[in-house]
Formats: sequence, C-alpha cells, structure tokens
Amino acid sequence: MTTADARTQVLLIDDDPHLRQALSQTLDLAGLKVASLADARGVAERIGRDWPGVVVSDIRMPGIDGLQLLEQLHAQDPELPVLLITGHGDVPLAVQAMRAGAYDFLEKPFASEDLLDSVRRALALRQLVLENRSLRLALADRQQLSARLIGQSPAIQRLREQIGALANIGTDVLILGETGAGKEVVARALHDLSSRRGGPFVAINAGALAESVVESELFGHEPGAFTGAQKRRIGKFEFANGGTLFLDEIESMSLEVQVKLLRLLQERVVERLGGNQLIPLDIRVIAATKEDLRQAADQGRFRADLYYRLNVAPLRIPPLRERGDDILLLFQHFADSASARHGLPGRELQPAQRAQLLRHPWPGNVRELQNAGERFALGLDLDLGQEASSAAPTQATPLAGNLSEQVEAFERALIAAELTQAHNSLRSVAEALGIPRKTLHDKLRKHGLSFADAGGGSPEDLE
Repeated sequence: MTTADARTQVLLIDDDPHLRQALSQTLDLAGLKVASLADARGVAERIGRDWPGVVVSDIRMPGIDGLQLLEQLHAQDPELPVLLITGHGDVPLAVQAMRAGAYDFLEKPFASEDLLDSVRRALALRQLVLENRSLRLALADRQQLSARLIGQSPAIQRLREQIGALANIGTDVLILGETGAGKEVVARALHDLSSRRGGPFVAINAGALAESVVESELFGHEPGAFTGAQKRRIGKFEFANGGTLFLDEIESMSLEVQVKLLRLLQERVVERLGGNQLIPLDIRVIAATKEDLRQAADQGRFRADLYYRLNVAPLRIPPLRERGDDILLLFQHFADSASARHGLPGRELQPAQRAQLLRHPWPGNVRELQNAGERFALGLDLDLGQEASSAAPTQATPLAGNLSEQVEAFERALIAAELTQAHNSLRSVAEALGIPRKTLHDKLRKHGLSFADAGGGSPEDLE
C-alpha cells in the first residue's frame, strides 16, 4: 500500500484488493504515477489544497464512502477532480455526486481506455487550474508589493523585482539602506510574500537594546542564568520559529553576540543562556544595516565571517534622493492618507512646493517625507529646513551633469509633475506653471513630454 506525495498523479482508493491492483497496473503501464489505498480515512489530510493530482475512488466502501470523501476533499479545494467508480445500482448516487461537483463517474465493468481517458482529461484540467491559481497569486503579490513600495523609478521597480525573486527562497537576506529608507517595510514584504506568511514576523532593533539584555532578548534564558533571572524566558529567535526574524541595526551588536548569531545562522539551533539544550529552529533571518559592513569588518568592528554569511542575498534600498518623481507620488500618497485619517479636505501642491520637494536632499528618506506629508495635510508649511531652500548640491546629494544639464533635468521633472495633476487642458498646465502657453508648448517638445502622458491630449492641442 502506498500513499500520495507531491509527485503522485493519481490517488486510487478501493477496498477491493483485486480491482485496486488491476487498476493500479493499468495506470502505471500508461506512465502515470499512482498511489493506492484500501480506504479513505485521512485522505483529505494527506493531500494539500494545491496537490497536483486527481482522485479515483469507489463509492461503496466501509467507513468513509466515496460521497463523504468527495465532500471532505471539496471542502478544502472545490476544484480538485474526483472520479467515482460505481456499481450498476449506484448510478443514481453517481449522478447525485456529479451534481455535487464530482468530475466523472465510471460504471463497472468499464474498459481500461475509458479510465485512462477520464484520468488524463482530469489531469489536464488540474494543471490548468493550478497554473491559473498560481498566476492569480503572483498578480496579487505584485499588486500588494506595488501598494507597499510606491513608485515608478527604475530603482524602486528593480527593488520590487528582487523582492519577488527572493520572497520564496529560504535563504537569509541582508537589507542595506539609510535611516528611514523603509528597511522594515521590505522585510515584511519578504515575509508576507513567502511560504512563511502564516508564521510569526518578529522585528527587533538591536541598536535599541541595552548591552546587558541583548543576549537574553535574542536567545532567551533559563531560571538562575544571571541575577534577576527568576523564570525561563523565550528569546526572539525561538519565538520566531516557523516564521521570520527581522534584526535591524545589526552593526550595533557586540562581537560576542555576533559569534552566537553566526553559530545560529550556520547550525539553525539556539541555546538559552544558562541552559544546555540545543533547540532546533526553522526560521528565516532578515538582517538590516545602514552601515557598510565590509568596511566595518576591515576596521575590526564587525566579524568578517558573519558579514560573508549574511551577504549571500543582499538587497539595497535606494535613498529617496535617487528616486526622482517618486518623491511627489509618495508625498501625495502620505498627504492624502493623512487627510482621510483626520477627516480633512485634500490639498493640492503648488509648482513652487513641488520644486521644493524635488530639491530637498531628504536625509531622513521616506520617514521624513511621510512626516512632511502629514504636516501638509494639516495645513502647515512644508518646513523642510535650510537644505530645502539651498540650490547648491552637497556631497551627500550629488547631481549628475553640468549646471545646464542639471537645470534641464529639474525643469523636465517639474513640468512632468504638473502634467500628472488633474488638469483638463494644457492652458491650465501653463497657468499653474506661470508660463505662456507657447513657452510650455516648446518645452514639452524639448523634453519629449505630452499632455497624453497624463490622460489628456498632445502638445498640438495648443495650436
């Protein structure tokens, strides 16, 4: 007697050993991988919702009969093909089962070719159903990711592609990004798009933990492990078992703790402080840093072996200053969300304000932008500080090209941003920018822009 696995194409259930053996041989000789059972007990639990095979079952069986099995299987996957084998007196029951969702029924005695034809058609249908299901899930994941990581810049599109590629790979990930760039957002996306989404997501900021408690927080402790340890404590790694642990500001960990983390990553076990038991772990670790860990390793502040262990799958989050017009999209999103949350009418950015947003270096990245959007929604000034009004580029925010190229790039970004607003004509775009229509017409041609980009007409509409 065999049981179904992920490679099984046909699960055959019949309490008659002679018929079960004959049908198994028929299916096997046809090149199909078949598993056979004498009864239907526990079948629904053995095959998951996305099992790629089909079920062939007799109706009349002791214990759970074919109709009850059909009901159990379709409770977890209504699209699973179930073929029923009937005796002559069971045809009315089989018709009833077909109305309840059975794929087909075969009346004894039946030809081998009839069985094979029905099974092959059911397998083809099953493959199509699973492919469509997979496509729907992938589309939903992409839409979910686009809603979390807003923007159309090449840098953010590349990041979304990398997240999609890494989400269902079990390897640990190292996220590189400046303060406020959205490292935890990326970590949560990796978790939620992975097969671990049903498990816990545990986030811990190593930089916010006092040196005296960091080991206890991460690895846990047994009673009496140190002064004040009166009862057992489950550490964050153990608590995250079956899911994902996000460890932010990993560069702030002491070298002693880094040694224990390296062992955990290599052996997938944790040992509580004061304990002797090695506890196996099934977790994915996502670490994040705002520093260059290679440089820190060269300076002796970070273990080189831990760096190389973590750097297998690095993800770099682009700083906001590298994302161009995404700044305006994100700002409007944050401002609209804040307006809705506070029950306030939405506000529209003026051209000078858009220019101010695009010119600001955003040292606090998305977190700073979100705060600015909140203030704007509340009717307050943008208040971006001295850096916002300074036209001189800094070393931290270099601009590409000479002065003329920088001016043209800024002008294009400003016009493109205005085109995305709810204007009903190019006349209103020109008025919002404070320039004559003929000048706008020339600049659109110069920069390769058109009103059609925003759902309107074209530059020729001015003529």
